[in-house]
Amino acid sequence: MIRKTRFALLAAAASLSLAACNSMTDERPMTAASTQTVTAPAVAAPLIPRQALFGNPTRTGGQISPDGRYLSWMAPWEGTLNVYVAPADNPSAERRMTSIKDRPPGGYFWAPDGKSILYVRDKGGDENFLLYGVDLESGEETVLTPFEKTRVQVIGASTIQKDKLLIGVNNRDPRFHDVHLLDLNTGKTTLVQQNDSYTGFMADNTLTLRMAMRQNAQGGTDYFPIANGKVAETPIESTTLDDALTTSPAGYTTDGKTLYWIDSRGRDTAALYAQNVATGERRLLAESDKADLGGTLRDPMTGEVLAYSTYYLQNEWTATDPATKASFDFLDSRLEGEWAVQDTTEDNAKWLVANDPVTAPSATYLYDRKAGTLTRFYTSRPELEGAPLQPMYTREITARDGLTLPTYLTLPAGSDPDADGVPDAPVPLVMIVHGGPWARDGYGYNSSHQWLANRGYAVMSVNFRGSTGFGKAFTNAGNKNWRTTMQYDIHDALDWAVQQGITTRDKAAIMGGSYGGYATLANMAFYPEKFACGVDIVGPSNLETLLKTIPPYWEPIIRQFHDRMGDPGTPEGLAALKEMSPLYAADRISKPLLIGQGANDPRVNKAESDQIVEAMEADGIPVTYVLFPDEGHGFREPANNIAFNAVAENFLSTCLGGRAEPVGNTVANSSAQIVTGGEYVRGLGPAAAR
Repeated sequence: MIRKTRFALLAAAASLSLAACNSMTDERPMTAASTQTVTAPAVAAPLIPRQALFGNPTRTGGQISPDGRYLSWMAPWEGTLNVYVAPADNPSAERRMTSIKDRPPGGYFWAPDGKSILYVRDKGGDENFLLYGVDLESGEETVLTPFEKTRVQVIGASTIQKDKLLIGVNNRDPRFHDVHLLDLNTGKTTLVQQNDSYTGFMADNTLTLRMAMRQNAQGGTDYFPIANGKVAETPIESTTLDDALTTSPAGYTTDGKTLYWIDSRGRDTAALYAQNVATGERRLLAESDKADLGGTLRDPMTGEVLAYSTYYLQNEWTATDPATKASFDFLDSRLEGEWAVQDTTEDNAKWLVANDPVTAPSATYLYDRKAGTLTRFYTSRPELEGAPLQPMYTREITARDGLTLPTYLTLPAGSDPDADGVPDAPVPLVMIVHGGPWARDGYGYNSSHQWLANRGYAVMSVNFRGSTGFGKAFTNAGNKNWRTTMQYDIHDALDWAVQQGITTRDKAAIMGGSYGGYATLANMAFYPEKFACGVDIVGPSNLETLLKTIPPYWEPIIRQFHDRMGDPGTPEGLAALKEMSPLYAADRISKPLLIGQGANDPRVNKAESDQIVEAMEADGIPVTYVLFPDEGHGFREPANNIAFNAVAENFLSTCLGGRAEPVGNTVANSSAQIVTGGEYVRGLGPAAAR
């Protein structure tokens, strides 16, 4: 887990990027291990209900007020997560601060002065996040950015101007976020910087803009200093495409004298540097030869780095401050599994600590550093206490060209009595491909891994080339190789699992969302013999139309998409995009396919799913298509998420033979529309179509 600062929220969307391919073909030979027989686990564990895994948590998102007087969290009310507050010395005296009955907040945080709770929320998944404030004393709620089709960004907060925030809003031009000073007492906004070209800004602790960022012709970023409200014409720092995803400024100390960087320039893995703002001198603080620097823990009042993490197979924290090291040692002695500092008071005397034991539900604790006490605040999903949750194994798999692929594996209960990560006999397998693809899979409790392992499947998540976190060479190895080497990494991981005796070739499925949905479609269309079936969630089928319909606020970084995917403005780029688009090979799909889509998805438009379903049906190819009219890029409403997973596990059961909790009335209790193919899923049937 990586500790997020109080204001590193919330409204920023995860990147979606898909890239172009070349004309290579996959010629990797089959192995003799594919002739093994798949068997069910020796011990059938109790079925964990979907509700326990994917329903609303009992509590989540714990935070502590800046002065330490209050605790806050999110919990269900009328079926929707809402924000609650209670005195830190009397957590049972809770008070609900919001009354939301439809779509839950995208996140919330305390105002710097501790007088209000702020949260962001969109409509139906359109990702136009607005900022709301709720006064702690009166409970009065205010829409702080009352605009249509506008997406707010939190740019800066201060320890000295606690009743103000710097925010960015794109209500004037949807492509660019103008910077405003927001007065939290009055709700008034004052324009600070009109933005006609920049991708972002950085401010110091006085809420003074200090830097502007803009994409350059090399596919990287130029960093421009700002003085007296004027952006310089010449950048002081720049990156090229090679370092674009692994280099960025990481914030100022509160005195404005030091600027931290996460930087891969002149090296492979991104390291932590401290730069003297006055002289430009840089000092190396931390590095790893296997992974990019992960996160930092900063002193809330000074902004100085107290600890840093590196994340290769698992996240490892290193304290640079003696008092912080003593606290880390204390937590290591008290908690099993991984833990992370979730929030702190402004004096850093109290921490909220999240603990992930992997095989037990996660919990959050209040740690009083002065008193040396650690008190459980809540368990997120107490209904999973005693459930047959399975360990996660870390593995390093070698791709055909020698690249090492960090991978995570979970096995069904009872299949691995020796606890060596290899079942006694092969079991069916589901390969889950992460989204992004500029993201990564990680270690820890994973609801999808636990769900599918409980249904009798081995579950694998492989960090294929193009994933972030493992150095820029690893990330950039995916550029314009999306149909080929990125998919070959997934194939090589499957080959490894077959060779290890974990599964057999005829009993492996692929599933994923966003880019993972694309990977599912790509394998179904381009490599139809690799997987027995696939589950695509909000995956693009046509990269040309994907790039034509990106959200307007992504336009300032469009060069990044073109350089890593293919430029539709050139004949070569357009041809490459079409070559890697599964839509144009839909007639080659021969294995069962399930597609889930949110109707309001601003990143992967509904048309991406519509058009491949239409193409398949025109060729008489069976497909099951589930549409959610009130969702966007993924399914955030618990009832919708549960409904889709009910369909998915019965689909996989039909294909691979694993266990499944009946669909029951989950679809009827959601907004799901079975557009086509209900008859191909047990318990669904044509009658479910609307």
